[in-house]
Amino acid sequence: MTRSLGFFTYRPGGLVLGFRDPVADAIGLLRPRAVIGPSLRATGDWALRFAPFPHVRIGGLVRGTCWLVIEGHEPVFLREGDTFMLGNPPPYVLASTLDTVPRPAESAWASAEDGLVRIGPESEQDLYLCLGDIAFDDRNAALLTDLLPALVTVRATDPHGKPLGQLVDLLVTEIGVRAPGGPLVENHLAQILLVHMLRAHAAESDRPTGWLSALNEDGIGAALRAMHADVAHSWKLKELADISHMSRSAFAASFKSHVGVPPLEYLIQWRMSLARDALARDSLSISELAQATGYLSESAFSTAFRRVVGSSPTQFRNQTRQPQHPAGNDD
Repeated sequence: MTRSLGFFTYRPGGLVLGFRDPVADAIGLLRPRAVIGPSLRATGDWALRFAPFPHVRIGGLVRGTCWLVIEGHEPVFLREGDTFMLGNPPPYVLASTLDTVPRPAESAWASAEDGLVRIGPESEQDLYLCLGDIAFDDRNAALLTDLLPALVTVRATDPHGKPLGQLVDLLVTEIGVRAPGGPLVENHLAQILLVHMLRAHAAESDRPTGWLSALNEDGIGAALRAMHADVAHSWKLKELADISHMSRSAFAASFKSHVGVPPLEYLIQWRMSLARDALARDSLSISELAQATGYLSESAFSTAFRRVVGSSPTQFRNQTRQPQHPAGNDD
């Protein structure tokens, strides 16, 4: 008998994941919700200070230029066609010039009409900036947010810049037409933007951390994909090393160097992330979940869960029975 249970498809004796790619797996588990904010059109001298936002903010400069200033970082000059992603950003400023005194963005956003904030008189040469926020299920948000720097910038001239620019253009068009189903389309476009930004970040081999970095390594990436494809399998270090075409010692050292933890510890952490999600949604019994995540007994699963999460599976499930929404969104 096969049952579809949210993120899992469960068969007695095994678990089949809906995804086989670590990026798709993580984003699926995070259950992202996108909120497309008002677009900004501005002329003259202006500067806006934005408050911190969990978890991700993505922006695309459709027209014009501006400065992006994040506390503790060098100012970044953005040009038409550039795209940026902020990961759990501290307060930051968008400005026409670096010497303009910023005012709180909230006051400008409060003046939005028809999804547009305007600063200064209308002009064909005004700046046009599209912004969107993506919030995740807080229970597993750290799977991604812990890996992201405060800022990822993709220039229009970058190989990844063209598809990102096209996605931003599509998003701007969708916002402008206000057609039926618009919020759904905007949400999906924002999530696609997120994936492309992660790809661009992962392509910068000297910048990514964690499994984002490992995906660019053929051997380590193959082992990661294997673990995600069959999380219930009783993986041994030698099996994963063989998939990576490395010796056990070389594989273990390389995996830890890229991902930050040993291979089997990563597997445990991923299994427990899946378990948290299933328990919060009450989609599997604890005995089924133990089987589904590769444990021979409920007690072995419970011991691993308590070590990683800090509470028993039963306690965790009882504590999370009330629906939990990602931060930054109100229903």
